[in-house]
Amino acid sequence: MKTTPRAIFLISFLIFFSCRQISNDSTLKQINLDIELVKDNIPLNWKNSGDSSVIITVDTLNKQQGKYSILIENIDSIRKFKEIALDLPANYKGKEIVLKGYIKSEISNDGFGSLSIKLEPNNIYKSLDSYNLIKGKRDWQEYSIKLPLNPERTEKIIIGGYLFGSGKLWFDNFQVLIDGKPLNHKDIQAVVPNIDKEFDNSSKLDFIAIDENKVRNLELLGRIWGFLKYHHPKVSSGDYNWDYELFRILPAYLNASDNKNRDIILIHWIDKLGTIPTCKTCQESAKKAFLKADHSWLNNYNLSNDLKNRLIEIYKNRNQLDNYYVKFHPKIGNPEFTNENAYPEMPYPDPGFRLLSLFRYWNMIEYFFPYKYLTDKNWNEILKLYIPIFLNAKNELEYEFAVLRIIGEINDTHGNIYAGHDKIQEIRGDKSLPFIARFIENKLVVVEYPNPALKKSGKLKIGDIITHIDGKEIRAIIESISDFYPASNEDVKLRDISRDLLRSSKDHLNLKVITSNQNKSVTVPLFSYEKLGWNNSMKTRKEKKSYKLLADNIGYITLESIKTYEIREIMKTFKNTKAIIIDIRNYPNEFVPYILGSYLVEAPAIFAKVSIANSKNPGEFILRNGSIISPTFPVYNGKIIVLINEYSQSQSEFTTMAFQAGKNTTVIGSTTAGADGNVSYLSLPGNISTAFSGMGIYYPNGKETQRVGIIPDINVKPTILGIRQGKDEILEKAISIINK
Repeated sequence: MKTTPRAIFLISFLIFFSCRQISNDSTLKQINLDIELVKDNIPLNWKNSGDSSVIITVDTLNKQQGKYSILIENIDSIRKFKEIALDLPANYKGKEIVLKGYIKSEISNDGFGSLSIKLEPNNIYKSLDSYNLIKGKRDWQEYSIKLPLNPERTEKIIIGGYLFGSGKLWFDNFQVLIDGKPLNHKDIQAVVPNIDKEFDNSSKLDFIAIDENKVRNLELLGRIWGFLKYHHPKVSSGDYNWDYELFRILPAYLNASDNKNRDIILIHWIDKLGTIPTCKTCQESAKKAFLKADHSWLNNYNLSNDLKNRLIEIYKNRNQLDNYYVKFHPKIGNPEFTNENAYPEMPYPDPGFRLLSLFRYWNMIEYFFPYKYLTDKNWNEILKLYIPIFLNAKNELEYEFAVLRIIGEINDTHGNIYAGHDKIQEIRGDKSLPFIARFIENKLVVVEYPNPALKKSGKLKIGDIITHIDGKEIRAIIESISDFYPASNEDVKLRDISRDLLRSSKDHLNLKVITSNQNKSVTVPLFSYEKLGWNNSMKTRKEKKSYKLLADNIGYITLESIKTYEIREIMKTFKNTKAIIIDIRNYPNEFVPYILGSYLVEAPAIFAKVSIANSKNPGEFILRNGSIISPTFPVYNGKIIVLINEYSQSQSEFTTMAFQAGKNTTVIGSTTAGADGNVSYLSLPGNISTAFSGMGIYYPNGKETQRVGIIPDINVKPTILGIRQGKDEILEKAISIINK
């Protein structure tokens, strides 16, 4: 490979670093970990990535120490991603790197922030654990994360932090420790990396011609590539850049003349990985396994006996140590894909990288998605179906849509694209109509003006029905875009679509509406999210008091603004009420199922079981009793009414299950989002970030909540008439039941 002047400079620079010890504070000063070097209101040496509309600047008023802090601010209500990053001057010898930093937050309900460490080019990544992500409003607090170092496979160490969602996040006073020692310690040394760089810029595959036979062979290759990634000890230990090994085999594999030649190529590929030791602890899936590892596909491709036997032998002697490509959360158990290169410099990956994207995603779901058996389509059929879709994507937009479509195939509301879908966002638009609309009685109905000052500009009244947008009937629009809205069930799909139906890059939308029982055409202006002020509306909701006493001696709690420290006072205030209504038609501000739920049970109660992937046998899941509430005395003796709807998702659903363990709990409303279980995030080529439910959540009797959601004891949905009359019909029903 040709050595560029930049590469020569980098090698010389690293050799210089490796030949001396870092022993003075001036080096750290120039690194600018303390954010005291500033130019044009930007911290010196720090870079940023993500949505260009999100503000990055320094703040002289809010800082933890010194003169400055870094501020990330998203004033729009659309969930956007922005990251700050600092390249450390070298790669370092050691076993572990720790990043510490102080963070202050004012983040809305839809967002979170975190520190981050990346080791490139293998894209080993770490941010705060999901249960400890920065949310809501918090004063300065120190956080820390750590990653194992891999000096031989690392070229660059990048530290930083990010904001996802709306609000403000401040960073200050970073520290980096190598094996517990700061960078200026006399024993810290830099090293020169030795890594595989052959395909950094291209897979060297400009075009992949396919027919039915090639698609089937590529399907087989994708399965074997993923099988080896998670089973073969030499691959799962990280000895190979497994992305690049795919590109190395593809040219010969695509030219295989027949199945015999195909299998010979695969056998040579496997043999090059070397022999593997006999595994003394490997076992077949246990009889009590909730889901068993499935390798029946070995019988579906007319494999030669030699190839099949090699694969069976690998399974029998599969990796039993930590896997380089997937870790499991030590406290929770969901998978964490911390070592996948997102290839951010390739917004439209070439055919080889697009195929890699498909193979990577399909195998992650195949081995680590606990709800694979609940998808509408058989997951075994999906890989073959999507090979032509990914390879025929003609531009960045089509590639993003291909990724979004396959995410939709897992029927999981947690699955979506959270970053890296710039082209999709462009066509959806960066403006919105000034009101919120929901599907009520299967019609798109105006339900709220978050900014009342824009009500006159909006022209429509609360309760008006929108039938057409720019001449297109609402149902026709939904049918045309439904595949691109991943969701567990139809109600939550319509929930998400309703948000985007009101978006556009235009200045106006022409609407046909039904208002006051009359058909009417109206042209309504769109506004930037800054002008709409929805972020301020959400902030106000989060900051409002979370509880109040209603008429007839009924307590009311909304989890939208609940604070953990309030709970003892709340239960003391409501101890003599005849009932408490707990509103979870929202996403809880803080995690309260155990604390608040403890006042509702008289004895320890199991309210949920969880299914966890078996790290020693990819594809196998074990069902465990994972969620127990213990009582806090005095136990509340009145009625408990829990309010839910399609906006009750994930933590909201888990919290509802906890409250259902109470002796006097009744759930009222409509079916929830049907997406529960801690979220596992993953990266795909093109800098695409997505996720899925990483652990299964079930009732104690084994009944699923995934896709089904929480089914209320009493089903109540809002009506168009109720919306027009300004009623909260679910709340009114709850009060009526209590008083009866």
